[in-house]
Amino acid sequence: MAAPLDEQKKHWESQFLEPFLKRNKERKGSYETDSGILVERLYLPVAREYGSALSFPGDYPFTRGVYPTMYRGRPWTMRQYAGFASAEESNKRYRYLLAAGTTGLSVAFDLPTQMGYDSDHPMADGEVGNVGVAIDSLEDMEALFDGIPLGSITTSMTINATASILLSMYVVIARKQGADLSKLSGTIQNDILKEYIARGTYIYPPGPSMRLVTDTFQWCGANLPKWNTISISGYHIREAGATAVQELAFTLANAIAYVQAAVDAGLDVDAFGSQLSFFFNSHNNFFEEVAKFRAARRMWAKIMKTRFGAKNPETMKLRFHAQTGGSTLTAQQIDNNVVRTTMQALAAVMGGCQSLHTNGRDEALSLPTEEAARLALRTQQILANETGVTDSVDPLGGSFMVESLTDEVEARAEEYLRKIDALGGAVKAIEAQYYQTEIAESAYRYQQAIEKKEKIIVGVNDYVTDEPPQKALFRVNDAVRESQKARLAALRARRDSKRVQNALQSLQDAARGTNNLFPALITCIESYATLGEISDVLRGVWGEYQ
Repeated sequence: MAAPLDEQKKHWESQFLEPFLKRNKERKGSYETDSGILVERLYLPVAREYGSALSFPGDYPFTRGVYPTMYRGRPWTMRQYAGFASAEESNKRYRYLLAAGTTGLSVAFDLPTQMGYDSDHPMADGEVGNVGVAIDSLEDMEALFDGIPLGSITTSMTINATASILLSMYVVIARKQGADLSKLSGTIQNDILKEYIARGTYIYPPGPSMRLVTDTFQWCGANLPKWNTISISGYHIREAGATAVQELAFTLANAIAYVQAAVDAGLDVDAFGSQLSFFFNSHNNFFEEVAKFRAARRMWAKIMKTRFGAKNPETMKLRFHAQTGGSTLTAQQIDNNVVRTTMQALAAVMGGCQSLHTNGRDEALSLPTEEAARLALRTQQILANETGVTDSVDPLGGSFMVESLTDEVEARAEEYLRKIDALGGAVKAIEAQYYQTEIAESAYRYQQAIEKKEKIIVGVNDYVTDEPPQKALFRVNDAVRESQKARLAALRARRDSKRVQNALQSLQDAARGTNNLFPALITCIESYATLGEISDVLRGVWGEYQ
């Protein structure tokens, strides 16, 4: 009969490890994850009853995956985040990516669109079309999806403060194309809380902003049953400097706030819960990232079941999109970014993502060129078709290290959730600057570790080489703003001004009341009111958050 495991370990340490260490020293450095979790020299089996924390794929608490067969059924949706300059230019890039084999669109909007300004507004100067596509009206949205049948493609739109406006445009176009709204599929980010924490593209105060979110839940539940009404985002929280544990905890705390707001508005958690989705960062520390994704599923299942009383298993499933870490890309030795992105993408796949974006090698310097975008997509296609990682569900499940890290990430994230609850929830924690302070401190520690060479970034603080300036970078033509201004002027000259004013007045009345805003928004879109005009009406009623 074998000796107990702890006795076997002591024997191994005394008879094998200690004599070996006397002759061979371990490398110096910090043996811990980016979240500060100590990495053991050797992991042993985690003592647990299998069904309580792991179970089987497709079964509560979904640690091992939200579907029984995962990628044996079909691979994750391969999205490449894209959008720049005008709608026509972005449409060309979408067609290029679809021809190259992407299986879903992911739309990037420029800053004026995100902030509710038309391209001819003074605040838009210098930003039109730079970090995404400029969308001023339904006319631009029609050009963006020209020749792309919305009924047969899934679309993700990274938009928050103006999410309801852009979704209304999408719905109007889908109707014009004759698409069945009950089958229309896609995701809108619509996560305003993380804007107050990490990005800053908010417009209205938190209260009215949360109303827009819950109105979206309600309207989509009745009209777009297959649409993901929110993509609760940890990605930008991580990009701002959070650790993996903080990314997970703060994302779930925000998700709790959204669900609670919807329940308080009278919605049934099982009526809208299955339309919630998540968006996580896939960073460099491979095993911690895999553990984070597995812990996220388990934690969310428990939250929905025990905290909100969900009965439908579909409501308890955490489905997520992942994007490789933009902040990990370096301007130095940009080919190294291909390796970073590949490993990050592999972590997302091993963690069970439902869709994935891989960053271009040149994104530390510019928007990706077509060549870089194609290589990023090919990275996903090689993982899916050449490596065998899609053949088994949760292939790292049962790894002593991964299971231990999953438990530790979960425990530390739960401690953050308890602190946020004690502060009164996510909104109160944001107002108290709790998230922002925690993230800033983590970002500072990370930067210190780089500067002290406690953390090596290849090509940045070690293995440095002299390089010539990069050539063939992608640049947006500055003329795009002038063309957008001309288009707006022409639109305003030919549309029915009275119809526009009546639609905007109806929106103002709805904003002052309590009825769902979507019918009024769609009427405004159909009249060709601009995004800026619609946003200004809501600014006039709700004010702007400072």
